[in-house]
Amino acid sequence: MSSSQRAGISENVRDETPAVSVDSPGEKYRRLLALIAGNGSAAVAFSGGVDSSFLCYAAVEALGGAAIAVTVVSPLLPRSELENAARTAAAIGIEHITIREDEIEDEVAQNGPRRCYFCKKKEFAAIQQAAGKRGVAVVLDGSNLDDAGDYRPGLKALEELGIASPLREAGLTKSEVRELSRRFALPNWDKPASACLASRIPYGETISREKLSRVEKAETVLRDFGFRQFRLRSHGDIARIEAAPEERKKLFNEAALDAISQNIKAAGFLYVAFELEGYRSGSLNRTIRKTLPETAESPAADNLPPVGTEHTKGT
Repeated sequence: MSSSQRAGISENVRDETPAVSVDSPGEKYRRLLALIAGNGSAAVAFSGGVDSSFLCYAAVEALGGAAIAVTVVSPLLPRSELENAARTAAAIGIEHITIREDEIEDEVAQNGPRRCYFCKKKEFAAIQQAAGKRGVAVVLDGSNLDDAGDYRPGLKALEELGIASPLREAGLTKSEVRELSRRFALPNWDKPASACLASRIPYGETISREKLSRVEKAETVLRDFGFRQFRLRSHGDIARIEAAPEERKKLFNEAALDAISQNIKAAGFLYVAFELEGYRSGSLNRTIRKTLPETAESPAADNLPPVGTEHTKGT
């Protein structure tokens, strides 16, 4: 995306957005640019999702070549998401750096309710280190204002590391980020929310590279069949398909059912099941109270993540 295209798009957005309220999306965007520009340079923790892509775009507009995007490549990141991140970074025009983390930390593999905390702590520390080597002043993450109301232990890790969250600070909500991304013509403005592969495995069940690999292969099967918003939940030898309610009808076909079942079993599962109510973000959160004893690692009952909350990688 050229600088002239970027300037034109941004100006159009400002013209479209009423400036009558400090809470308007246009005003929030201008506030975001000021927040980012004040850093002098910045590294965006980049997953390729809508939020972090939008933040990359804003960082380039605010800082130009002093902004970089950094993606941590680990067994928890689907290959398709890495490929999407690379394409999106190229379209935005931001330098894209990858950091390889081949090991799954023990605290993450144990898969307790604070798994996301331990994962984020390690990933963002690695991003900080990479940024420091480049002389970059600050690391930015793409959490938005709506994330503050969810159960997200990863945000605690970011706070401890001193990671900046300018979308939240500017007051931008998820819907506003998507709408501005659409107006800026970002290539993934309507990309469904995604989450790391660990979110497919119930809390308390150990995470391994083998389990993550078969989930990734099975989800590739569903993607190849045209599904957009879905999850493949792993329950031992059982693969449980969650598809968006409006996409469930794609499975109401005998030939499709047979082909999907055969291909998912080829990925390593013995049985394939279909969740009748369809996809719900964070559906595995309902298992916490039933399967995990209350310990220092368990969140208080009032803080347990509700169904509908998933640690998405739309950052």
